[in-house]
Amino acid sequence: MSEGTVEDPQPTLELENMPPRQIVAELDKFVVGQQKAKRAVAVALRNRWRRQQLPEELADEIYPKNILMIGSTGIGKTEIARRLSKLAKAPFIKVEASKFTEVGYVGRDVESMIRDLVEIAVAMVKEERRTFIHETAKAQAEERLLQLLVPSAPISPVAGQTEDLTDTREKFRAKLRSGALDNREVQIEVDDNPNSSFEMITPQGVEEVGINIKEMLPGLFGRRRKDRVKVSEAKEILLQQEAEKLIDRAQVAREARRRVEQGGMLFLDEIDKIAGREGGRGPDVSREGVQRDLLPIVEGTTVTTKYGMVKTDHILFIAAGAFHVSRPSDLIPELQGRFPIRVELDALTEDDFVRILTEPENALTKQYHALLSTEGLELQFTDSAVRELARLAVEVNTRTENIGARRLATLLERVLEEISFNAPEMQEQEIVVDDEYVRNAIADIVEDQDLSRYVL
Repeated sequence: MSEGTVEDPQPTLELENMPPRQIVAELDKFVVGQQKAKRAVAVALRNRWRRQQLPEELADEIYPKNILMIGSTGIGKTEIARRLSKLAKAPFIKVEASKFTEVGYVGRDVESMIRDLVEIAVAMVKEERRTFIHETAKAQAEERLLQLLVPSAPISPVAGQTEDLTDTREKFRAKLRSGALDNREVQIEVDDNPNSSFEMITPQGVEEVGINIKEMLPGLFGRRRKDRVKVSEAKEILLQQEAEKLIDRAQVAREARRRVEQGGMLFLDEIDKIAGREGGRGPDVSREGVQRDLLPIVEGTTVTTKYGMVKTDHILFIAAGAFHVSRPSDLIPELQGRFPIRVELDALTEDDFVRILTEPENALTKQYHALLSTEGLELQFTDSAVRELARLAVEVNTRTENIGARRLATLLERVLEEISFNAPEMQEQEIVVDDEYVRNAIADIVEDQDLSRYVL
């Protein structure tokens, strides 16, 4: 640890410490149904915790059981991943497989997702360090600010001047803490180029080079300029500067790498988009190549990042895809074998749509009620209105493209369009949306199949 830094305790991965039943209960608050997928994810996370309790030599031999979720769009695959990312204290990233290209093609290479995961881990660790050393950094920033407001006593002070200066500093300290000096201006040094970096074109695309130029050439890129700012702004700038001094970057990098290697989770969406095989031309030609580039990452390899080498052996991969055109068996056999747990998500029914509209903590009806309450409106949905919305969603999904629960957002936006537009002129009113209101708002569009295809 470098001089002046503060050591903090190692945090625990709270989500993985939960028993599987509790993890499922947390997901139930936001995702309706799909118990098989929730249970698979919960067991995989608990196995991570179990592995960490074993002796190191045995733990190194136990690899994560990666998961492949299969199901059409809008039935909860991405939502499960999104909720995991918010619940987990471990590094988590969601990427789309269709964004990557085979080595030799223009685009992003698959190793970049590991580098992005490390960046997320670094940001997490830094934020924890800042919280831990906040009071120390705040005290040091305050002293620097007082030094600017009340300069130090001369080397040979006259009798009594030092005591008077101390009293003055304490008076200024009290004013500073009360905010009485917030509008006064002071001159402080700020970084001219705080994030100096450069990019280079590689065979895998444009990648940021893992070098901090400011550290290499402090005289050229690390220049500071003096700027006059208000005391209120200076507090924040000096607090950030002092916090950066207390944070050991090497220690942050080590901890970030450890978290990625031992607790990292990567959600690989749209994996069915790369399930094609070689033999064609055009944009599909690199599909199998992407799979082959992805294979060593999932199997376990070492990726070079600007924070050091990262092993991917124990990162948990959760892949998902609709597999409407392709099938999981269209993936190369080696990659299929690296996703031993396969979960097929259930199609959503009308009853599921009713629950989605009302039960989750972020249910759409609750969101619209909260949004319109800012205009002074009291918006209420009757049970019959919710049931009618669910019925229409199923009907439109059947007639046109099936986009699952995402259809509910489209329908609700159409139903509440008039109310949302006129809300500022309807303050202090209570509006009740019933099934008749819903039918009147969108029935014509639903019945017109050609029109509903484009509008809903």
